Amino acid sequence: MTSPKKGPAALASYAVILVLFLAFLLPFAWLILSSIETGSGLNATPTWHFTLANFKAILNVATVYQPMLNSLILSGGTALLTVVCSALAAYPLSRFHMRFGRSFLYTILFATGLPITAVMVPVYSLYARFNLVDSEPATVLFMTASSLPFAIWMTKNFMDGVPVSLEEAAWTDGANWLQSLWRVVLPLMAPGIVVVFIFTFVMQWGNFFVPFILLLTPDKQPASVTIYTFFSQYGEVAYGQLAAFSIIYTAPVIALYGVLSKFLGGAFNLTGAVKG
Repeated sequence: MTSPKKGPAALASYAVILVLFLAFLLPFAWLILSSIETGSGLNATPTWHFTLANFKAILNVATVYQPMLNSLILSGGTALLTVVCSALAAYPLSRFHMRFGRSFLYTILFATGLPITAVMVPVYSLYARFNLVDSEPATVLFMTASSLPFAIWMTKNFMDGVPVSLEEAAWTDGANWLQSLWRVVLPLMAPGIVVVFIFTFVMQWGNFFVPFILLLTPDKQPASVTIYTFFSQYGEVAYGQLAAFSIIYTAPVIALYGVLSKFLGGAFNLTGAVKG
């Protein structure tokens, strides 16, 4: 195939891509410069006086280690629980023709549009009534509930790509629906499971409002909440330490995507599985 000739439309496309690239690159450049320079401010002007003092100032248990551990517990627990629940919920929606299946899917789609701030007042009242406020497991349960609607939609779409004939072969060999789901469907849709896991983890990693409302003890709050400790009550901001903390804060997400990216190959290779 020959590439199309470069014309005004192609140049305009490259210009738009370049502008978007710079729009994403400049904030990261500010983070890097502000984190390794002395006297960093809102305007990142290179002074060429580099230091690691900002990282040394924040690398302690109260500022980084404990909040990051809390974030891993909340986000990781929510992502794992969401993957399990969404797989169990998506299976009947994908495999069975139910009378109210389409209406149920539209209800789930509507639930994805509900703003989280609109339900936090009754949720907090419910949690306070049952003494669940300031409980990390209870917070994980609510974060899972808020992540499930979109996760069910994604999981169902991935599950639809697995041929039913493979499960029928497993049923012929005596497997029940749970065994066929665990041994046949889920291994074949592993890239989709990874997508749902990463999507949920990233969304909850940056979740500020829910942990801020439901977790009162500072030792239980995640990094998305403790990042506001760099803003003083007098309006002063420790920009250098804030930039250093932001770099450390984004590192687990980048590492997670790097480790799991090998599963994100795009299409499922099911051609050989349906031969014969």
